[in-house]
Amino acid sequence: MVVEEEAASDPPVEAETSSDQEAEVEELVEAEEVEAIDEALEASLEKSPRMWPDVDTERVVRHTREIEKIKAHFQEEVDFFDTTMVSEYAEEIFEYMENLEEDIMPNPDYMDGQNEINWSMRQTLVDWLLQVHLRWHMLPETLWIAINIVDRFLTRRVVSLVKLQLVGVTAMFIAAKYEEILAPSVDEFVFMTENGFKREEILKGERIVLQTLDFKISQYCSPYSWMRRISKADDYDLHTRTLGKFLAEVTLLDHRFLRCKPSLIAAVSMYSARKMLGGKWNDAFVYHSGFVAEHLEQGHQWICEKLLEESFKEQHVCQKYAHKKFLKASIYAIDWARTHQTGPSDDTKLRK
Repeated sequence: MVVEEEAASDPPVEAETSSDQEAEVEELVEAEEVEAIDEALEASLEKSPRMWPDVDTERVVRHTREIEKIKAHFQEEVDFFDTTMVSEYAEEIFEYMENLEEDIMPNPDYMDGQNEINWSMRQTLVDWLLQVHLRWHMLPETLWIAINIVDRFLTRRVVSLVKLQLVGVTAMFIAAKYEEILAPSVDEFVFMTENGFKREEILKGERIVLQTLDFKISQYCSPYSWMRRISKADDYDLHTRTLGKFLAEVTLLDHRFLRCKPSLIAAVSMYSARKMLGGKWNDAFVYHSGFVAEHLEQGHQWICEKLLEESFKEQHVCQKYAHKKFLKASIYAIDWARTHQTGPSDDTKLRK
């Protein structure tokens, strides 16, 4: 609070406020601040579509109060030697990333406007992209950007079934140019499709996709950026982070997570990993993620439902993380989900 200096002509004011009066003033100020937060939250919820289902305004306000209380008392240990987290600029960087999130969100119900494709076909395409991404040893961010491009393009364009794979390979081609040091050539992408499309078609598709998305590609930040920050809460535990990465990639197959921001997907994945490994979502995790456990429980149930699908073991993400290199994370997660199965979530039944 800025306090103006008293004018020279004004007599000095004696501080005669009693302790009871001070407490009353503090309660009044606190009440006004809470009211201001509530009004701001309600206004923001009315302006933008809710990113998470079944989270009413009352719960959002309650979560916000809890988070603000933790942030006010939590003492973060800043490691200035951890150059990967650039502690001097981390707060500003993540604030900037949060401002970009809604701008690159696809319409979670875009399939209603498609004529020939459905969510099952999207899952098949994503699974194929996971296979291509793994085979060509691309960076993790390349995969996330590619699938984000696919969903945003399908939000704005109606695509036939025969062109769906072309959209996927074109998205991966564009994403690789942004992230890879040595991006695969267009001829290599032709080979990936087993000559299903010519190089001219991929290059033409690149122009169409970029023009449709107004060349907004680099604004997307994958959940891994937030996972690095959340991992600080448990001193970057390898088991939690590896399992969290697997669960994050599982969300790529489930269209219900299209309504979730990357930061929320990161929090859900880390929350699920902690829960599966017997850890608690303590104040440190709330502070670094910005989400309380109650907000993340629905996403955890969705992930468990996906893990328990009969055909899930056939997905390439499951086969990828069943390798010893990834600590057999998929095998552990599926076994845990079977052991702790509580039934389908309220808003959707377990798909057979």
